[in-house]
Amino acid sequence: MGNRATHPGWWGHDIAGVCQAHAQFSCWNTNDPNREKLLTVTDSDMQFREALALASCLVKGCLPDLTGAADHYYDWRGQRPRWAQDRFYKCTIGYHRFYRVGLRGDGT
Repeated sequence: MGNRATHPGWWGHDIAGVCQAHAQFSCWNTNDPNREKLLTVTDSDMQFREALALASCLVKGCLPDLTGAADHYYDWRGQRPRWAQDRFYKCTIGYHRFYRVGLRGDGT
């Protein structure tokens, strides 16, 4: 999300645009079971407050980029998407493989 917002493109021009772009983050899909949780969470939820604090650190540039400037990812337990073929693989963190697809491999 942060790498996409830093380099505006078809995926959005700011953090909100990137997060809510069509078919990019499933929690925003109308049929996603987590959407209702997303829309009703408040800052009385401790985990949400932690997420807000982390998001603030991200916006301020205080967090290291563990993805190597990736702008795409997928869950490797599922089918490998077509866009991941012959792309700039960056790393795997947990169940997610990160790639640099929309931007050049050198970070520009």
